[in-house]
Amino acid sequence: MKRKLLTVLFCFSFTALMGCEKTPEETIVREKGAQSTNQYESGEVTNSPLHKRLKAPKHYENESVYADGKLVIHTDADIMIPNADTVNTYAVSAKEVNQDMIDKVTKAFFEGDKIYHGYQYSIRTKDDIQQQITTLKKYKSEGNLDPYEYGTDENGEPQFDLDATIARYEEELKTAPEEIEKQEVTPAFNLEYWSKKGDEQVKEKDVDHFMGVAETKNGAFQYRINYLLKPNVEFTITKNRDDLPDKMEFSGWTEGQFVLANPESENYIEEEYIKEKLGISYEEAEKIAKEKVEKLGFDLSVVDWDYGVFCYGEQGVHKDKMLDAGYLFHFSRKLDDIPVTYTLSYGGALDDMDSTLKPWGYEYCDIIIGDDGVQEAKLGNFYDVGGITTENVKLMDFESIIKIYEQMMEVSNLDVANYEAGRTYNIRKIVFGYTRIYDPAADNDTGLLVPVWDFFGGFDSKSLDGEVVERNSGERSAQSFMTINAIDGTIIDRELGY
Repeated sequence: MKRKLLTVLFCFSFTALMGCEKTPEETIVREKGAQSTNQYESGEVTNSPLHKRLKAPKHYENESVYADGKLVIHTDADIMIPNADTVNTYAVSAKEVNQDMIDKVTKAFFEGDKIYHGYQYSIRTKDDIQQQITTLKKYKSEGNLDPYEYGTDENGEPQFDLDATIARYEEELKTAPEEIEKQEVTPAFNLEYWSKKGDEQVKEKDVDHFMGVAETKNGAFQYRINYLLKPNVEFTITKNRDDLPDKMEFSGWTEGQFVLANPESENYIEEEYIKEKLGISYEEAEKIAKEKVEKLGFDLSVVDWDYGVFCYGEQGVHKDKMLDAGYLFHFSRKLDDIPVTYTLSYGGALDDMDSTLKPWGYEYCDIIIGDDGVQEAKLGNFYDVGGITTENVKLMDFESIIKIYEQMMEVSNLDVANYEAGRTYNIRKIVFGYTRIYDPAADNDTGLLVPVWDFFGGFDSKSLDGEVVERNSGERSAQSFMTINAIDGTIIDRELGY
């Protein structure tokens, strides 16, 4: 394994890059290994609140400048510590993915609704094809020969042939059915379907995967279950839209933090404009989301929220291509009144492309609620929480954690000066909570819930030619730029999950 259980920190000697502050001769973070989690100690039992035990202020400010001003770590952050008086570590494992789990999710979102096999449901009818032909001919009449912005190949030839596409659809129109034949099913793995191979129709099974469509009083929903990358499992529920100008165009939901980050960006959408599109109060939306998740019985709570915006078009998110908005709720579990911290990272990445390990992503449950209910839901990788492995675990104080954070933000970003004219990190929130760590080299479906500190924010950066590449104040960001184990000060790679 090229990367140990928890990242080994290298000693850097980039003295030529040093600016206003000197890099320590050695890191204050200990090397982490598989044995470190077995050495956690229990602390003294006290009745003092957690923030007092940690000796943490309510707010922390500091600015450190390195690499002749090319790297700035600007911290102006509220410190968020749950109202708890004890912290434990817990054993966790991947919950068994079986028919019972599938039935629970199906019932939570589609109780009493009819669900149809997705392969047959997605067959295009004559009306569907004719609408697309009409749209493509409209593009041609307007002189728009590359409506989906495919561009040209290395020889300068268009990658999208509008006339050929129209001709192909007109040929398909001749044999397309007037109506689809719906096959009602119970969501499950190993459902049979017909597949065309050559000139023959062959019956196959959809192993470890399900694709269906649920018809509800609020419209039709795509419903997919993916268990191909065990132990990871994902349930995806997305409402079909009937207000898209062109169904072939890209469309989808985007987190509000990305469109609100930079007023100078072409993707910027004002918060007031998003609110105008909502059509539902926060309280009503939260109630709907909670009712759905409570039916799962997985003991998940709302731990964070954001706006969701629905846009279409090949250029991505744009205000004039925004059709809808909703509230995006992030659910996770709480233990000891301390939530598992939500971040943008799904975990379960590989340390390199040649890795043969089978990764395990974090548990997640994200739901977007609009004016007529659920718009999209993504959930999966559910945990079974076992017993306490270390009771009232001994924690490092806040001052020690901050020293590690400031040193390692420098060490891990020293190469910025090689490819950017400057970068300023804007850390706006410091959060104490749980995360799950595991050792994929030993076991890819068991791990530990441990307390950690996460440092959330954004950054401003310029390319070597002075062009602004990124501008993000970090005010609304759910991106954690550093995760520190609150027990021993080791650095956890959020993308890998250890």
